Parts: sequence; structure tokens; C-alpha cells
Amino acid sequence: MKYSKLFSKGKIGNLELKNRIVMPAMGTSLATSTGEASDEIIKYYEERAKGGCGLIITEITRVDNETGIGTPNQLCATDLKHIPRLEKLARTIHRYDSKIFLQLHHPGRQTHEKMLNGKKLVAPSAIMSSAVLEMPRELSTEEVEGLVKKFVISANIAKTSDIDGVEIHAAHGYLIGEFLSPLTNLREDKYGGSFEKRMRFLTEIVVGIKNTCGAKFPICVRIDGDEFVPGGFTLDEAVKASVHLENLGVDAINVSAGTYESVNAIIEPISYPQGWKRHLSQAIKDKIKIPVIACDVIRKPDFAESLLEEGNLDFVALGRQLLADPEWGKKAVEGREKEIRPCISCLHCIENVMGCKTTKCAVNARTGRELEYPAFEKNGQNRVVAIIGGGPSGMEAARILAIKGFKPILFEKGNTLGGSVNLASKPPLKDKLTWFIDNLIYQIKQLNIDIRLNTAPSIDDLKLLNPYAVFLATGSSPIVPKIPGIEKNDVYTIVDVLNRSTSIKGENIVVVGSGMTGLETAELLVSQGKKVTIIEMQDKIGPGMYLPNLIDITTRLKKYNVGMIPSMKLVSIDKGSITIENTADKTVVNKVADAIVLSLGVKPNNSMVTELENNFSIVKVLGDSLIPGRIADAIQTAFEKSYVLE
Repeated sequence: MKYSKLFSKGKIGNLELKNRIVMPAMGTSLATSTGEASDEIIKYYEERAKGGCGLIITEITRVDNETGIGTPNQLCATDLKHIPRLEKLARTIHRYDSKIFLQLHHPGRQTHEKMLNGKKLVAPSAIMSSAVLEMPRELSTEEVEGLVKKFVISANIAKTSDIDGVEIHAAHGYLIGEFLSPLTNLREDKYGGSFEKRMRFLTEIVVGIKNTCGAKFPICVRIDGDEFVPGGFTLDEAVKASVHLENLGVDAINVSAGTYESVNAIIEPISYPQGWKRHLSQAIKDKIKIPVIACDVIRKPDFAESLLEEGNLDFVALGRQLLADPEWGKKAVEGREKEIRPCISCLHCIENVMGCKTTKCAVNARTGRELEYPAFEKNGQNRVVAIIGGGPSGMEAARILAIKGFKPILFEKGNTLGGSVNLASKPPLKDKLTWFIDNLIYQIKQLNIDIRLNTAPSIDDLKLLNPYAVFLATGSSPIVPKIPGIEKNDVYTIVDVLNRSTSIKGENIVVVGSGMTGLETAELLVSQGKKVTIIEMQDKIGPGMYLPNLIDITTRLKKYNVGMIPSMKLVSIDKGSITIENTADKTVVNKVADAIVLSLGVKPNNSMVTELENNFSIVKVLGDSLIPGRIADAIQTAFEKSYVLE
């Protein structure tokens, strides 16, 4: 077998797992409003079990309904009423010879009062998180003792429900992690002070579960290998804690990293490579004998296999990769690696969950909607569907339509597929976008789809095909405002820069607009030795961007000494300079600029819509051609409109 380590059996305690693939806990908000395992969440986990996971660890599961609410529709194990649906969940996963753990969780200070029906957040000590900005109150000793009992009760509910084991969430700055960290635990009672006292809360939970559920009921503990917060829980303490937990009888350690204050260490943006924190799991594995599970931006089977061969870990936690493709394991074992749709680390999934919505995936429109979109109905009858535009939405539509039995014909005016994502992949550290486009191209070629490059069909050309439907996926074009000097030779759009159709002369470059594309284009320019300043008309850099992505890119830009100036509007362009106006006080400033790069958004390329609708009965507009957006929008519109076509 090509991946002999990955698909070898393994053990956590006495529990045998069919392979080394673990789906770690990720929030979904797919449970019912009363915390029971809904049909939606059961189907969601079933898809991952069916796709080849050896062990599934559920999303954060609530142990306390008063102060422990992490998300509105959160899986719960707080009441006996939760047992029947948890039992159904376990039974469903077991059909595929997979195992399932319930992750027991309390958010501590990393939630919001609005989640707790106005109650104050709780924590080991009254120290506010700079990410949450709500002051918690310190738990009393009696309250901490009561929470120990609640964790034990939840573990008992899991065992009664035929769940195979539990994972205690002691990482990511949540309540147990707050007790472990010297930064957030300043208590003077038996739960604070020395390392042993900071470990006491977790120790009592482990001992309580062992005493109640029996020594053979598996317990995994998820800890931070490093919080990456000054003064916080470090790798040295993580190693020490892991040894202590092994001595208590814990059956596995799941190594992660980060808190909300170092959020990009928990759920990494696109710039983070596979294996960037492998030193954390290695340090812990070197000191303990029980199995180590670790997540580390693992995307490809060969990389997962290499970590197992090196002895870096015992079980591979895939995380977001299993949102992008639940069949990762099945495809890997069958030698179909090129079919695996890669996670692009765009953070669309967590952005939705943190916004109190259900989980979604930018590159897999079925994620979290598996019940809504079951197996594809083969109703195409070989009818022709013309698709104009070979970007992500056009290729996704072609893929779905071909699977459904239609005959898609994909037109692309350029000489390559990929559309605007090809441009988006050009800045530094964007290789995952290239993986994504390569995967889409591979899939549609495997389906033998008729692809016509260097072709922009006219209405007459389309009529010759007698199509059943026409899909328009022609993307968007950069917005160029009408201001004095805009026509000058030293003014470029981000398309000019990213497709390298022109060589920008001069040293001092001003990028106008600080959306993600503008910031990434600035990074490309500084990597080429340019001196770059970014101006933004809004009062903040990166308006509308998801904060972790913004932190990631601006942190790197600051290292390059890129100037980032908000509240500045471009007024006019002259040779060698620009005039900008402060949007607050209307003061005008001249700034040296050898060249100007415009990143002011895009407008839909939909000029054909009316003519298409006048000539064809079924016309669907996809992606940026409909409303300019992100990859998630392109994939979702393409998937949905292809799925419902009859």
C-alpha cells in the first residue's frame, strides 16, 4: 500500500481504529436549538466517516448551560434528553467502522454575554481577553468544583450514548486552558499558583471521568503545544502537562496551538505552510508513550504519511481539509489523490461559525448542507449546456452538470482555465489557490468535458449548439474611476500587475484600495523590490476583511515597511505624483508616485445577459458575473444552479 502508515490500524487505549485519520473538533452550529444531534449534524459526520475517517471528534460539546455556551446551536451533553440523538449519531458513524469521541468544552472568557443571555463571562481570574473585550468574573472555588462535576456528567452521557470516548478541550484559550496558563490564572486557592495547582482543574476532571466511566473508557486531552501569547502556556509546560496526563491514565494527547489572542495559530490563514508547527507535537511525542494526535495544516496524503514515518505523531488530524473533501481518506487509499479538493485556508468556515451561522466551505458547497443536497440526480439526458467562462464558477458548473448527465460545453476566451483565481494565486504564499485550480481542471478533464479555449462564442455560435441552457460565468473587470489623470501611462489595475502583462517602472508605487487583493498586490510589489504605500478611502485598512486574514497580511506588510494610510481619497494623478484628500477634514496632500495601481473593486461582466435571455429559455448567471464576491460565492452559485437544473 502506498500510504502504509496512514492506513495502518492504531489504538487509543483499548479502542482500535481502522486507520490514522482523525477529524478533529470543529464548530458547526448544526445541532438543534436544544443541543441535540440533529439530522443535519449526523449526516455531516456520516459523510466524513463514509469518506474514510478512522476517528471523528465532534464539535465543541457543551457541558454547562449557564456559563458554557460557545455557539447558539451547539451540540450538548448536559441532560439525559440528549442521549437518544447522540446514540443515533454513534450508531451512524459505527456503520462505517469508524469511531467517535465527544469533545467536552467550556468557553470560559472566550464567549460573549449575549451568548449567555446577559450573564457575565467566567474565568479563573478576572482578566479580560483582548480578542473578546468583555471582562469576566472570577469563578469561586465552589463553582470550579461544580464545573468538574459537569464535565464528568457529560462524559457519562457520552458513554451511555455508545460514544467511544471523550476529548477534554484544554486548548485554544478556553476555560481549562485558562486554568493551565500562568497568564490567565492568578488564583490563590487550590486551583492556582504552582504548575500542579494550575493543573488541578483538569486533573480532577480526568480522575472524575475515570472513576465514573471506568478505566477503559478512552480519554483524549487536547492541549496547546504553545499559546503563542507572551506570558502564556509554553511548549515546556505543554510537555510537562502531557507527562502528567499520561501518568493520570489519559489515553491520547491532541496537540494544537493558540488562543483567540493568537488566533492564526489555531486556524491558519492561507500563508501558513503544511507542518509549520510540527515541532510542538514532536517535543511532546518524544516524552510520552501514549498516542499523539496533531493538526498542522495537513492537506496532502504524502505529507501526512511523511509525518507518520518520521514519528512526529501517531494520528493525523486533518481539520478543514475534511470540510473541503470528506472523501480525502477514500481517495487517498484508492490512489486518487489528484481528485482531492484542497482546503485553501481562506477561513470561510470559521468566519461563518463565529458569525453565529452554520459551518460552510468555500470550495465545497455541500459542507453543512449534506441533507439539503443529497446524491446528484442523473437527469441530464445528454442535453447540451453552454457555459461561458472558465473560472471557478464555470468549471464547478461544468463538473456538476457532467455528473448529472448533461453535456456541458465550456468556453473560455483566454488560453487557460482558472479565471481571476489565476491572478489571485500570483502574490507570495498563495500556492493553495493553484492547488485548487489544478484540482478543478483535473476533475473536469476526467469527466471528458468539452473545453474550448481561446473562444468567446457569439449568440449565433451558441444557437448552432441548440443548448438546453446557457450559463454565464464571465467574471468581472476592475473598476476604474473617472478622475483627472487616470488615463496616464503610469496608472495600472491590479490585473495589469498580477498577470504581469506590463512591467511597472519606478520605485515609489501607490496602491489605491486596501481590500485583500490590494494588500496582496502590494506584497507582490514589495517582493519585487518596490517601495509601496497603500491608501484607503475608508477609515480602516482592509474594510470588510475577516480580521484573522487582515492580521496575517498586514503583519507581513509592516515587516516590509509598507505605508498603510486610511481615510485618504484619490483626487487626481499627475506625472510623478498624486493628489489625495483626507476624508475627515478634507485637507489635500500631494504624494510622490512613480506609478499607481488601482484596486477599487470590480464590476460584473454581464453585458451578454439580456441578449442571452432574448434568445434562450434557460439562462443562469454565476459567480462574479452575478455579484462580485469571493471564491465561496462563485462555487456556491455554480453548485446550486447546476444542482437544481432539471
